[in-house]
Amino acid sequence: MRERTNPSSGRRERWLGLLLMLLPLLTLAAPQAPQPRLADGYVEQARCGACHADAAAAWAGSHHSWSLREATAGNVLGDFADAEYRDEAGVVMRFFRRGERFFVNAEGEDGRRADFAIAYTFGFDPLQQYLIERPGGRLQSLTVAWDSRPREAGGQRWFSLYPGQRFSPDDALHWTGRYQNWNAMCADCHSGNLQKGYDPAADSFRTTWSEMAVGCQSCHGPGERHIAWAERRGAQATAKLTAADMGLAVDFRGGGHGYEVEQCARCHSRRESLGVGSAPGRPLLDAMRPTTLSAGLYHADGQILDEVFEYGSFVQSRMFAMGVTCRDCHEPHSGRLRAEGNALCAGCHNPQGNPRFPSLQKKSYDDPSHHFHPAGSPGAQCANCHIPTRTYMVVDARRDHSFRVPRPDLDARSGAPDACTGCHQDRDAAWAAQAIEAKVGQPQRPSHHGEVFAAARRRDPQVIGELARLIEDRTRPAIVRASAVELAAGYGAPLLDSLQQALGDADAQVRMVAVRGLESLSAEQRLEHLTPLLDDPSLAVRDQAGHALADLRGALLADDVRARLDALLGDLERRLAANSDLPGARLNLAVLHERLGREADAEAGYRMALCQDARFAPARVNLAQLLAGQGRLDDTESLLRAGLALQPEGGALADQAYALGLLLAQRGQGAEAADWLRHAADAQPQRVRIHYNLGLLLGQLGRIDEASAALLRGLALAATDRDLLYALAHLNYRTGRYPLALDYSERLLRLQPQEAAYRRLHESILRESRQAAP
Repeated sequence: MRERTNPSSGRRERWLGLLLMLLPLLTLAAPQAPQPRLADGYVEQARCGACHADAAAAWAGSHHSWSLREATAGNVLGDFADAEYRDEAGVVMRFFRRGERFFVNAEGEDGRRADFAIAYTFGFDPLQQYLIERPGGRLQSLTVAWDSRPREAGGQRWFSLYPGQRFSPDDALHWTGRYQNWNAMCADCHSGNLQKGYDPAADSFRTTWSEMAVGCQSCHGPGERHIAWAERRGAQATAKLTAADMGLAVDFRGGGHGYEVEQCARCHSRRESLGVGSAPGRPLLDAMRPTTLSAGLYHADGQILDEVFEYGSFVQSRMFAMGVTCRDCHEPHSGRLRAEGNALCAGCHNPQGNPRFPSLQKKSYDDPSHHFHPAGSPGAQCANCHIPTRTYMVVDARRDHSFRVPRPDLDARSGAPDACTGCHQDRDAAWAAQAIEAKVGQPQRPSHHGEVFAAARRRDPQVIGELARLIEDRTRPAIVRASAVELAAGYGAPLLDSLQQALGDADAQVRMVAVRGLESLSAEQRLEHLTPLLDDPSLAVRDQAGHALADLRGALLADDVRARLDALLGDLERRLAANSDLPGARLNLAVLHERLGREADAEAGYRMALCQDARFAPARVNLAQLLAGQGRLDDTESLLRAGLALQPEGGALADQAYALGLLLAQRGQGAEAADWLRHAADAQPQRVRIHYNLGLLLGQLGRIDEASAALLRGLALAATDRDLLYALAHLNYRTGRYPLALDYSERLLRLQPQEAAYRRLHESILRESRQAAP
């Protein structure tokens, strides 16, 4: 919900931003540090273990049990014997003890070195991090961690989570900064019944938990009612009882495989919280908004790229579609695999098959006839080919849970990596594809959505029809269809029907993304198509529909519709405010305020997001657009120049450079505007619109060859973009290059022969070219 709208105009009290910039300095007096708190039906962990001793014993050594622990001698794994970490970037930390307590000497918020007590350990394998209590109820995570792997594997050392980088105390990535804050970034998945207790006005926390680590109730829900049932049932049999009968919120026995996976996905997914807690037992989209297979998070074919955890991968897989669940492979209490190596996969993939999956081909998979590698070699391991790893946090190799067949033949068309060349690093994907053909002949290689997604990310108009078919193909995984909807929104009118049809999809994520994609419709269209979604069974969809209609509260709505919309928006605003502890979340709240016409609140929200992270470009660009819409062009220019001074490169530079270029062009500073637009085009060369605007501006400046080059650069990405073709036709026409102008105008007419403006331009070019002929 980060898209902007065109809010109503109005004037702002300019001192508000300065007040908000000072706010963190006014709130250094700390509320209480995070505290245990039994509430909402949660009970002490030991009461679960009294009956479920085996499960409790298995859990005791699990990753879940280590998710958060007090910093005691039995829990701290790192070397605190006056050990120093020092690197070439200038990061220096010294780790030592004073009696039973553990300390680090490091650079603090004020830039001075000081000694800080370690409050908690955070995880244990393959690395352990350390948390420090700071003012405002914060727990902050050090950016130097302990590598807990065996020494022979390269472990037993201190290492930086950001190799080669040093962050100043005013950077949100500094260990004292916003992105190292446990309360906001990590807490809800590392403790049970976590209540952040965030105060958006004071920007501080009063965080509590009912389970310090991820315990029984984190997965099964609060235990009070279940214990009461157990105490009164006596010897009653449980085989035919439902979870509700036994006082359990989560029904692992009868909920079905998708239900089970969604319960795990509350933590094992990349997502945004809806601000209602984990909502145990409820559908996933009643608690959070999982991401799609978006660029920057996943490769075009759905392989993991950024740190996205397991859910988004697994729900793409055929295994998920056929009913496999997390606990088919993982023992749920210890978290360990149910078997080691290929024996795990061979439980189903074997000559005898598995009666649960009758469609599974019965054959010997753990054999060179299948994997074409020597038995026992890395290439003979099922996991290395079908769930390859990607390393995060320097030492944490995580497997892609999409369980895909290696497709090196897709490399040229999707740009995604393949498992074959992940091992054979001296070879390329073409070699790998040929090697497969040499072993098995010409294999069946069906079309893959990765090819479509790669083209759609480039805004290639040739894939419009294929995107529409993907959206409507119910045999495809829901996350793939939702991702196709997200990409379709960028094409506008040609895929409008597909987006509208997706509003009725059976999957909540598809509906939610479709609502988001239709937010730019006219008021009448939004009221027609999105109003029914205010009653959607999924909270995530209702939130998105309310957000899309927020600027229409003053329209002629029926009384019952207005009442539902007002109630939803009031609840949404409350939840967004309670979770606005990160810049992206504060941005979401500010965008909602802007849609509601509350520009003062929106400006304050954008400025607070920049207090949380001065380098957070989306908030700066949105604020710049808000200020420009109010005619505050000097403020807008200063804001963007300040942001660009903090962003030396990358996509964040592109967004701000693009905005500044457009602003300077509007202010008549064409030469500098062209320089900034060129910076933006170089930083994000796939953004066609930047090339278009740069070309237009250069043409206005009389720099014709440069203008033509910029427009052609865009056309190379989008060969049928009508704006680019029109600009090239017009540019060549007015400079007397009639053959080129005719070519572009004819291409325009082939795309849209009835467009009057195209016909007029074509006729003018024809007339002028005839007059110019000798």
